[in-house]
Amino acid sequence: MFKLVKKILPEPFEAKTAFSKTMDEMASADENVIYLDCDLMASIDMTEFAKKFPTRAINCGIQEANMIGVACGASLIGLKPFTHTFGPFATRRVIDQIYISGAYGKTNIKMIGSDAGVTAMYNGGTHMPVEDMGLLRTIPDVTLLEPTDSVMMCDLLRQIKDLDGVYYMRVTRKVTDQIFEEGSTFEIGKALTLKEGSDITIITSGCCTSDVLHAHEELATQGINAEVINIFTWKPIDAEAIINSAKKTNAVLIVENHNIINGLGSAVCEILSENIPVISKRLGVPDRFGEVGSMEYLKETFGMSIADIVTAAKELINKK
Repeated sequence: MFKLVKKILPEPFEAKTAFSKTMDEMASADENVIYLDCDLMASIDMTEFAKKFPTRAINCGIQEANMIGVACGASLIGLKPFTHTFGPFATRRVIDQIYISGAYGKTNIKMIGSDAGVTAMYNGGTHMPVEDMGLLRTIPDVTLLEPTDSVMMCDLLRQIKDLDGVYYMRVTRKVTDQIFEEGSTFEIGKALTLKEGSDITIITSGCCTSDVLHAHEELATQGINAEVINIFTWKPIDAEAIINSAKKTNAVLIVENHNIINGLGSAVCEILSENIPVISKRLGVPDRFGEVGSMEYLKETFGMSIADIVTAAKELINKK
């Protein structure tokens, strides 16, 4: 059960602080929880965790493929490994190990890729994962998650700890807007209807959720009643929620912090084309490399700002 905050404001702490606190809580309660990292413990606020659990925090160095192999092996002896590195290195660099040792080998690993999409900001194109979810979407039996804020991230971390299979969660390390009240819980695989509407469906996840909700407010001032759906589980995706909303609105806009090719928009459009072909549009990174800049600059450059969302929604409605 979830509840939206009354007013969207930045969280009073960085997401990495919430991550490390939750990892500490889980490791304190479960001796089988271990953590593997690729020389980025300080970047994700896990230095104190390593001091507290010196035999259960493993710095693999800048050897991402080896980290995944070690994690898969650890899972075979009953341990519950969580891995972390920046998103591009958590996916693109190690996709063969994830495919063979992870999914094909039916091991149980939980992979964290940080600085999702434009939240990488000044780390630039080499460190900006705009293809990570798309790469893993093609691997059978991999669950893909993109939390909206720290409340959701921490709840999902606690859930996946005891679940079998390969999980990938893309997160930000920095301050993000709080969307959900403390104590909210979420069901993996089930979409969240954040706002009911009848004129257009706007589907989103992650850091784009705040922008979509602000766009919803602007559209409302213009007499447009938009339905907002948060799909934090990209795979397995909630097809039923997509179909039911599309039947109501007959227009679907997808806003994602990812390449629009093989991302959330692609997944949604696959559902629509096979079940209820309605007019749709994808906003996100338009099949190009990342670059250096603030989040605001990057969103404007890639055409996924609040103003872009409002404009795209109105254009879709006019085409119905």
